[in-house]
Amino acid sequence: MKIIKIAGVPEHFNLPWHLSIEKGDFEANNIDLQWTDVPEGTGKMCQMLRDGETDIAVILTEGIVKDIVAGNPSKIVQVYVQSPLIWGIHVAAKSNYKTLSDLENTKAAISRLGSGSQLMAYVNANNQGWETDNLQFEIVNTIDGAVEALTAGTADYFMWERFMTKPLVDKGIFRRIADCPTPWPCFVIAVRDEILKNNPEAIKDILSCINETTKSFKDIPNIDKTLAANYNQKTEDIQEWLSLTQWSEKPLTTKMLNNVQNQLFQLKIIDKIGTFDEIVKLL
Repeated sequence: MKIIKIAGVPEHFNLPWHLSIEKGDFEANNIDLQWTDVPEGTGKMCQMLRDGETDIAVILTEGIVKDIVAGNPSKIVQVYVQSPLIWGIHVAAKSNYKTLSDLENTKAAISRLGSGSQLMAYVNANNQGWETDNLQFEIVNTIDGAVEALTAGTADYFMWERFMTKPLVDKGIFRRIADCPTPWPCFVIAVRDEILKNNPEAIKDILSCINETTKSFKDIPNIDKTLAANYNQKTEDIQEWLSLTQWSEKPLTTKMLNNVQNQLFQLKIIDKIGTFDEIVKLL
């Protein structure tokens, strides 16, 4: 049995992995796939790939592209979720900020440097015509850290996946003032170069298993109720999320990669454009 370590956020997007592990899909291919939840998100997973703490990461597209360009010895092997990630822009419920324009020159809570929450703050600022050099950040690690920071006033707003933060909005802890969808597919699957070199067939088997699960995921009886129960969501919110979410089994295309890199370069998040072969591995 080959042990392969995988990491991802503890969010509804990743339930297909847990279902496949529980069903023994990977074991049937002689693979012991060991999942680690990473609530800190993409920045932490980039570090885990670099340090060999994980072999695979189910990770935000913009974050891993940035980190591979910066020297992370990994490759993107497949798009996992084709649809955009809808980032909610949140303030404390009692905050005086009412509109998106009120947030110009204020401080964003981010999980860590290089995280999706930081990169999307740049994308949002650029969308609004703000001076991106003026962005200020407070590192909060997790959603719980963001609750503390916004409530205490050490940060002013927090960008995170809209549906995962909806329970905090419903409870009157956060108020969502706008949405900011990613201008690219949101999640990709990245694998360390060493694993790709030594275990290419195992990686192909893993992708084949997960693609089989995501293909029929929405057709699983009562999947909306299962998701709602597992992720502390209202069933109607999950139903909306399911209607907006589209999984993929295709590789990242040159066009998609160029779109991501050109925007990151324009925003000065990366200082050079990587080649397709440096970032993507077609299996």
